[in-house]
Amino acid sequence: MSKTNFKDLYNPADFAQQGLLVFELLQDFLQNAQSEGSKTINYRSPEDELDFWKNWPNTHKEVAERQKIQALISSLFGHTNHIHNPKYIGHQVGAPLPINSFLGAATALSNNGMAVYEMGMAPTAMERIVTDWLCSKVGYGQNSRGFLTSGGTLANLTALLAARRAIIEEDIWHTGSTKKLGVMVSAEAHYCIDRAARIMGLGDQGIIGIPVNSNFCADATKLEEVYQKAVNEDIEVFAIVGSAPSTATGNFDSLEEMGAFAKSKSIWFHVDGAHGGAVVLSKKYKHLMKGSEHADSIVIDGHKMMLMPTLTTALLFKNGDDAHRNFNQRVEYLLHDTEEEDWYNGAKRTFECTKTMTSVYWYTILQVYGEKIFEDFIDRQFDLAKDFIKILDDHPSFEYFLPPDSNIVCFRYLFEGSQDEINQKNNSLRQLLLEDGTYYCVKTVLNKTQFLRVSLMNATTEVSHLKEFIEFTYKMAQKLV
Repeated sequence: MSKTNFKDLYNPADFAQQGLLVFELLQDFLQNAQSEGSKTINYRSPEDELDFWKNWPNTHKEVAERQKIQALISSLFGHTNHIHNPKYIGHQVGAPLPINSFLGAATALSNNGMAVYEMGMAPTAMERIVTDWLCSKVGYGQNSRGFLTSGGTLANLTALLAARRAIIEEDIWHTGSTKKLGVMVSAEAHYCIDRAARIMGLGDQGIIGIPVNSNFCADATKLEEVYQKAVNEDIEVFAIVGSAPSTATGNFDSLEEMGAFAKSKSIWFHVDGAHGGAVVLSKKYKHLMKGSEHADSIVIDGHKMMLMPTLTTALLFKNGDDAHRNFNQRVEYLLHDTEEEDWYNGAKRTFECTKTMTSVYWYTILQVYGEKIFEDFIDRQFDLAKDFIKILDDHPSFEYFLPPDSNIVCFRYLFEGSQDEINQKNNSLRQLLLEDGTYYCVKTVLNKTQFLRVSLMNATTEVSHLKEFIEFTYKMAQKLV
């Protein structure tokens, strides 16, 4: 067997031919995803999917290289959820602007790791510009700073580490913790907050749940009671987390009240705005983030309500010094432990050493389309949720859980029977929808009640699609009556 000819693999002319082929496939995928007759998902069981990809090499053994690339990408598209289909109304993952495909190719080929400045000069500068812009939009002053990281989970963990370092007198980074520490957070907060607290070693006792009110938001009237109970158990509370919004219902905590409480106790106030933090760019819905300007840190995902691909998240700090004090380490070949800001060496501030050049997405969308594209998208999707509520109101067989703050709506079919029977039938209804694949929604449990849940993430979803979805769901439900 001859050795691999790497020169051929890096040949620009061959690459150009492959690129034309691939982008033709991307165009076909986008066109097919948006056609009225297409399905959102061709669901298979995990075992069947695993078997398909195990057998894929055997069915393409004799295929030439270029045809194999085409076949693989075609198979990939046929076996993934079509986020760009207007009938996709499922998880909180947005349909990224098609221009991101070109940007993704450019960043993958240039492959600058961004650990230190010279390994990512352009994306590092872009990141500073983008995060400074976001800081100004949330209402922070000139001393604020931010950076991009790989998703809300890492961003929230990093923020809570910064909170602990800023509030707790012990030098836990060097000596470890000897105290019982805790974080106050809504019982309906995203599970990544719970996960972050456990990673930090806080344990069950350190995750201090705030009861929710009738809107499934943190009950601000219970904050003092919850705090005092923790103090009486010798737990030092160092942070409180506001959800903007909660994951299940999409409703926003009262950030203003939580921020005032944090200030009164001299603890850190963090806002998990992974999904909804971008509303600071909307004049119509900015009020939902009122009080966030007083937060010590805020998380905003680019891949949820800002039209970017996964995975890119901004973590913003009101006090810029807090952005770079988490990970003080000396790495002779890469980093030096200093107290200076050193903003251009990203590995000093993030969990990642090597980091993807996601700032290119943010910067390019801003430069090509301007920030109004974000406002228009947020307004459109949040308004669409209100239109969906009207559709549900007009149908006698459905009810929704709560009027939405955002673009997330929970609803159910009103089957007859006991609570358990109704729950089981709504669960079965969602499974029928999944296996059919025309529409894609998800499910959740609220107050021990099973609901279907939609997140209106697609900029091509119209009111007509939602009307058709409810009629389709009604017909599916008749199979279970």
